[in-house]
Amino acid sequence: MPKLSDLTEREILALAIASEEEDGHIYADFAQMLQTDYPGSAAIFQDMVLEEDTHRRQLIDLYVQRFGNHIPLVRRQDVRGFPVRKSAWQMQNRGIEAIRAQAAEMEREAALFYRQAASQTTDAEVRKLLGDLASEEERHQIEARKIADRRLSDDQRDNENEGSRRDFVLRIVQPGLVGLMDGSVSTLAPVFAAAFATHSTHAAFLVGVAASVGAGISMGLAEGLADDGKLSGRGAPLLRGLICGAMTFGGGIGHTLPFLVPEFHAAFGVAIFAVAAELSLISWIRWRYQDTPFASAFAQVLLGGALVFATGVLIGSS
Repeated sequence: MPKLSDLTEREILALAIASEEEDGHIYADFAQMLQTDYPGSAAIFQDMVLEEDTHRRQLIDLYVQRFGNHIPLVRRQDVRGFPVRKSAWQMQNRGIEAIRAQAAEMEREAALFYRQAASQTTDAEVRKLLGDLASEEERHQIEARKIADRRLSDDQRDNENEGSRRDFVLRIVQPGLVGLMDGSVSTLAPVFAAAFATHSTHAAFLVGVAASVGAGISMGLAEGLADDGKLSGRGAPLLRGLICGAMTFGGGIGHTLPFLVPEFHAAFGVAIFAVAAELSLISWIRWRYQDTPFASAFAQVLLGGALVFATGVLIGSS
C-alpha cells in the first residue's frame, strides 16, 4: 500500500477529489440525521456540503485541464497512514457535540492533507490550488463557528445541547446505571452468604462469578427486550442490553475479585472496600446525570446495600 509521498500529482488530485466527495456525503448524512431533532445544526451541515462541492468542482476542473477526463479511483483507505472517516451511522448514538467535534476533526485533517500534498507537487498551478484549499479548510473551522453563531441562537443551542444530554442519559447512562446498581447490590447476598457459610475464599469467588454472569445475562436480556426504543426514544435495544448486561457483570465482579486473595479476613476487607467504591460510583452517577444530591444518593444506595449485605451475612451464618 503506497504512502502519500509515493503518489504522483495525478493520483494526489484524484485522492483529493474522492476525499471531497466523501466528506460532502458524510456532511449530507449528518444533516439528514439531525434534521428532526437538531434543525439548526442540520442547516450548518447543509452549508458545509455546498462548500465541499465547490472544492470538488475546483479540483475536477484542474484535473481535467492537466490530465484529461478520466479520474482514477484513489481512496483514503488505499493510502497508508491516511485517516479514514467515520460514517454518519457510526455517530448515531454519540450526541450532537460528538458530531460537531467529528466535523471539526475532518476539516483539520483535510487541511493537513492539502498542506502535505502541496509540498510534494512541482506544478505551480496544482500547488497553488492545494495550498488555497488548505487555507480554506483551516478557515472552515472558524467559519463553522460563525455559521453556528448565525444559524443557532443561544436558546436553540441550549435546546440542542439539552436534547443531546437527554438522549445520552436515556440511551447510555440509564441502562448502565440500572445494571451497575443491580450487579453491585443484588449479588452481595449470595457472595457474602457463601463466604460466611464456608469461610472459603474460593467458594465465595465461584459463587460471585456465577451470580455476576447470571445477573449480567438476565439484566441484559430484560433491558433489551423490554422496549424497542421507537416510542420511548431510548435508542437501540441491543446497545442498551449490552450496556446494562456489562455494567451488571461489572458491579458484581467488583466485590467478587477480592476473594481471589487466599486469606479470608484480608479478602473480606478488600471486598468491603470494593463495595464502598461501587456504591460511591453509583451515587456519583446519580448526582452527575440525574441531579440527585450526592449525600442523598449515597444514603439511599448505602441503605439498600446494607440490607442485602446483612441478609447474606445472616443466611451464611445460620
